[in-house]
Order: sequence, then structure tokens, then C-alpha cells
Amino acid sequence: MLSTRQPILRNFWYATVLVESLADGPKPFKLLGQEIVLFLDKEGAPAALEDRCCHRTAKLSKGWIHDGNIVCGYHGWEYDREGKLVMIPQFPFEQAVPNAKAKNFHAKERYGYVWVCLGEPLSDIPALDYETDPAFRRIQQFYDRWQTSSLRLMENSFDNAHFAFVHKGTFGDINQPKPEKYEITETDYGFVAETIVTVRNPPNAVRITGTSEPTTKRIMRNHWYLPFCRTMDMHYPSGLRHVIFNCATPIDDGAIQLIQILYRNDREEDCSTAELIAWDKAIIEEDRDMLEATDPDAIVDMGRKIEMHMPSDRPGMMMRNRLLALLKAHGEAEAPR
Repeated sequence: MLSTRQPILRNFWYATVLVESLADGPKPFKLLGQEIVLFLDKEGAPAALEDRCCHRTAKLSKGWIHDGNIVCGYHGWEYDREGKLVMIPQFPFEQAVPNAKAKNFHAKERYGYVWVCLGEPLSDIPALDYETDPAFRRIQQFYDRWQTSSLRLMENSFDNAHFAFVHKGTFGDINQPKPEKYEITETDYGFVAETIVTVRNPPNAVRITGTSEPTTKRIMRNHWYLPFCRTMDMHYPSGLRHVIFNCATPIDDGAIQLIQILYRNDREEDCSTAELIAWDKAIIEEDRDMLEATDPDAIVDMGRKIEMHMPSDRPGMMMRNRLLALLKAHGEAEAPR
């Protein structure tokens, strides 16, 4: 599915950059092929405009912030968070500023990130209970650009059959390629997948899992949030929970900005932030290496793959069907390759 050709996808929220990264000025970003500029207004709240000055089309991201407004670096034209032109420095004081504006988009902060919706939101940003549960701490693990598609990343997130092979260098057990349980329940926002998987527990995972046994089990209850968010809630027999939240933000049809947040029901002295980041980084790099070697559009091109040949293919099929149903419900058809 070529995401930029599906207008309905503009009506969802996507994570872009860390809010703290805007403290030193505006930043450019590309979302669904749309070039935008992100900045903080006078109240410190995130704002998003089209990255074009309406004067000579210069990129506003080349400018700076003045009293919560963004100033174009070409001629100094100044815009507020709604995109309204508020000042032209070359005009005499008594001359009124023209009624002109740069296109603005919905923007707000959640989980430490700036989230943007290019259209009118059909739903809110996923609500994560871990965020308000005092038993959990939040760790910003990474955000990075991957050469794959959002849907491809989501499909992989629920494909337990790849664990034993792609992740054989970290936790995968090539002798245990099948999960003990795999159930999927559809929801209004996507689905919940419940599974139990036996995994290897190497020495550098002992503080991650809370056990020194050579193998352990992951009891997993994972949520897919339409279209491109997911949580992976791993509950170990030790009582530790390792919960990963991802948003696979579509930059264009071949690239995503992947954010990863970790929630843990422990303390820094139990397992350090550095250990947790290093452990998950090794795993995510195994995924990245494989996904960037696949065709990002293959999940919806039924003529180019074998579908439903094993239970772990069901999530990808369900994602495809839900997205196609969404397109049809809004009078859109999937664009050809």
C-alpha cells in the first residue's frame, strides 16, 4: 500500500520528533510526503505548519523563533502557530499586514513526542495505561529513519514465526519456532494478539528478564492501533513487564520514522536505562536488517507473496483487510503500484 496515495491516512496522529529537540529552534519533517516545520509557540506547545513561506516559498525551517512565532529566514516574514502572517518587517508601522497564512496542521505533545495530524483526526493518540501507572517508568529508547513501510513494520511486530530465525543472535531459539498460544481478538481500534513464546535467556538478558535460567517464557499481550502504532507487552515469570510502544510514522512510500518507548515495572537500580537500551537496540537492529531487505509494499500485493501459510500470517492479513475496509468506507481505493 502506497501510503502517500491514501488521503484517509492523513486523518490519524503520528509521532514525529522529541519535544525537547525543538528547544533550540524549528525543525523540518516529512509526513506522508508533506513537508512540514515543527516549532514551539509562546506557551511552549508544539505547532506544525507547511514548510513554505507564502512570500517566496522559502522553507520556514530555515528561520528561527521570535516570541513564539516562526520567522522566515529569507525576508523576516513572521507567522503564528495557526500559520497567520502577523508581521512584515519591510512594511511601515501604519500599513496593515495582508490577510495571508501558511497552512497549519494539528499538533500536540504526548509521551515526550510531537504528534501531528495532517487532516481531521478520526481517533486520538493511543492511550497507554503504563504512562499513569506509578509502578512503571518510561524510557525513550530511540527514534530513527528506516527504509521500509509503516505497514511492513506493523506486520513484522506481530509475526512470532520470525523470532527463532531473525533474532537467533539475541533471544530466538531456532529449536522453538512455534508459539505455545496465538489468539487474536479484533477491537474497534485494531486488535489484541495474545501469545506465549519460549525464548533464550543469555547472560546479558538476566537483568532484563529477572531470571538466570537458560530459557524463559514471554507471556505477551500485544495491541495494534490502526493504522501504525502498537504495544508489545511482555510479561515474564519473574513478574517483570517489558512493554514496548512503537509508532511507525510514514515519511513517504519507502521510509518511516520509527519511535520506540519502553515501559518497565522496575527501578533504575534493578536494571539500568543503558542496559535496557542496549538490549532492545540489538534486537531492533536484527529486525531492521531484515525489513530493509524486503519490499515495503509486499504486504498488500497479493500476487507477490504466499499468504496465510501459517498462523503468524493472520495479523498481516487482518491489518490489510482493516485498512482496505477503511479506504472503502471513505470512498477511496487503494492506488496501484
